[in-house]
Amino acid sequence: MQPTEPTSSPTARAALLLLADGRFPAGGHAHSGGAEAAVADGRVRDAATLADFCRGRLHTTGLVAAALAAAATAGLDPLLLDEAADARTPSPALRAVSRRLGRQLLRAARAAWPAPALDRLATARPRGAHHPVVLGLTARAAGLAPLDAAHAAAYESASGPATAAVRLLSLDPFHSAAVLARLAPEIDAVATRAADAAARALTDGASALPAASAPLLDIAAEHHATWPVRLFAS
Repeated sequence: MQPTEPTSSPTARAALLLLADGRFPAGGHAHSGGAEAAVADGRVRDAATLADFCRGRLHTTGLVAAALAAAATAGLDPLLLDEAADARTPSPALRAVSRRLGRQLLRAARAAWPAPALDRLATARPRGAHHPVVLGLTARAAGLAPLDAAHAAAYESASGPATAAVRLLSLDPFHSAAVLARLAPEIDAVATRAADAAARALTDGASALPAASAPLLDIAAEHHATWPVRLFAS
């Protein structure tokens, strides 16, 4: 199966829905994807500015996460990918968050889709591997294709802030859902680009993966980590 082909298995499609479901017990509900800091700074005020924020996150950190996840699903060494994720995450606060979310996702994944590769990663990274790498290995264990993993990661990069904004701004949930619906074509495009990069990485190595940056997200994450009172962990 080529990395850019979606899976044709009905069981795997159900697994993809489960993996992308915000109710899957992987800890994502406790994180805003930078939206809390953006709301405090006045950069996210309403549905329109939320859409801008989600779009920016999707095309930067979302693209990187989707490519890492797709590469892990495609069979690249997860430990090398974990190092690549470290290199692409300049903020110490965001590196810690990614590993914490990875550890939580790994616990849920080993219960849902037991696999030796997940056990080996848990042993090699007891304090947690980066979330996109765990997501990719989980997708592989669930019978998904690299493009499926890329879709899950790309969608999560936008859905996290969109969902958090409902609580942070008392935003109408219909407006939050509309933001995601209008971003759907871009989510598809980012996932395809990420899966294509993962396919190249099979021969060219992890250096072929995107390294898009979002400096304002990094700076805001460092500030957010110092807040004595906050609604979300990140």
